[in-house]
Amino acid sequence: MITRRLFLLQSTALAATVYGAPSFVKDPFSLGVASGEPSADGFVIWTRLAPDPLQGGGMEPVPVEVIWEVAEDESMRRVVKRGKTVASPTLAHSVHIELNGLRSNRPYWYRFRVGMNASPVGRAKTTPKSSDSLQQLRFAVASCQHWEAGYWTAYEHMLADNPDLVVHLGDYIYEGREGTTGVRKHNSAEIVTLADYRNRHALYKSDPAIQKMHAHCPWIVTWDDHEVDNNYAAGVPEDDQARPAFLERRANAYQAYFEHMPLRLSSAPRGSGMQMYRALPFGRFAQFTMLDTRQYRTDQPCGDKFTPLCPEVFDPGATMLGQQQETWFTNTLDKSPAKWNIVGNQILLARIDTQPGEQEAMYTDHWSGYEASRDRLMKFLEQRKPSNPLVITGDIHSSWVSDLKVRWKEERDPAVGTEFIGTSISSGGDGRDEQPETAAWYRENPHLKMYNGRRGYILMELTEAHCRADYRVVPFVTRPGADSTTHSSWIVENGRRGAQRG
Repeated sequence: MITRRLFLLQSTALAATVYGAPSFVKDPFSLGVASGEPSADGFVIWTRLAPDPLQGGGMEPVPVEVIWEVAEDESMRRVVKRGKTVASPTLAHSVHIELNGLRSNRPYWYRFRVGMNASPVGRAKTTPKSSDSLQQLRFAVASCQHWEAGYWTAYEHMLADNPDLVVHLGDYIYEGREGTTGVRKHNSAEIVTLADYRNRHALYKSDPAIQKMHAHCPWIVTWDDHEVDNNYAAGVPEDDQARPAFLERRANAYQAYFEHMPLRLSSAPRGSGMQMYRALPFGRFAQFTMLDTRQYRTDQPCGDKFTPLCPEVFDPGATMLGQQQETWFTNTLDKSPAKWNIVGNQILLARIDTQPGEQEAMYTDHWSGYEASRDRLMKFLEQRKPSNPLVITGDIHSSWVSDLKVRWKEERDPAVGTEFIGTSISSGGDGRDEQPETAAWYRENPHLKMYNGRRGYILMELTEAHCRADYRVVPFVTRPGADSTTHSSWIVENGRRGAQRG
């Protein structure tokens, strides 16, 4: 269903004079193409007309007709669907085409045209139907790509790994001002207005490595905090700012995010809100259940920091997901027919004690700061036992593997699931393998299987028998040209909870 907001936007664009293709001096497809939200009979294809991407896009404020095509071959000779749409200035001349009626579980190729200009050709793939057999699914997990912190060499290696799908778990952009020490520079002061957010997204989309990765396969995306403001919680900003002003900023950020992502029209923003939690089935083989841990949470307890436990951590009224999303989430997992249930989550779910000795400390922006919410989820996994629950997480610029447990300090307590936390693409700079505290973390947390502090991504492969997670890392990001290696591999067997070294 199309939201009222987007319906009005589209109606306005269609009612207006649609201008013929302008003559472009620069490439209008400077930000590339992308696909996402795959289903058994289609997917979303995206582009944005932006001949001058870092200066508002460089388009006249008029609607422009765009032609799109979908083919069964990379050379675009066997076109099976084509059509016309309007790139409206109301949505920064972005285009979101929701395709259906395609054959299940097979690749397609697509492109856009405006006048004499053609976009790059992108590749997408439909998912299997419930009756289809799927023997294997390979997907990459990415997050946290700070432009100034380093080069996105990881995406070059990800492309060579040839995944069927990319799941991006947030911090696609960073909102901060231009720094003084980064290897690349942001293009403005801290972003606040809609124009600011559009230009920042355009900067990040201009990277050749991420453009190639977007064109290679569909992406499933969700956000974290830096798409809006560091560590914001619902309507509460990081700094002192009046709620109305912050909600206006959040609305600007959400609209720009929608304009630059291959999302369905059902995710179009409505005011300062936007629907991001959703489930994407891959037949009966796998299901991706994507969460939103920013828009509905209560404010972080204890001052939003690493801290010893405080009473507010155990507040039964505190929530990470909000009641509506939490109910939807547990119902969705409970009814899932999938063999593998992948939960796309932004922030650390496993409870990790970072302080040696009897006293416990944690970061209250994570699920550990919302213990009532975390405990309900762990007990749900223990009691309802959805098939093979695997949580994939980003945010913390390092790699972790942890078994999820209700009684997490009990070494012999059975696991109720596994959390694979992927490191950053570039955020945090080069990184290093271990921290001085790493040995103590292992001692304090018997459910923790692995920690590594390099940059990279997770390459995950699902089969009938197991899930395999390869932690792919690069030794540096502060200059280009890094090789990649597999730091470690981890296996979760079908029907057996808990990760084992592969």
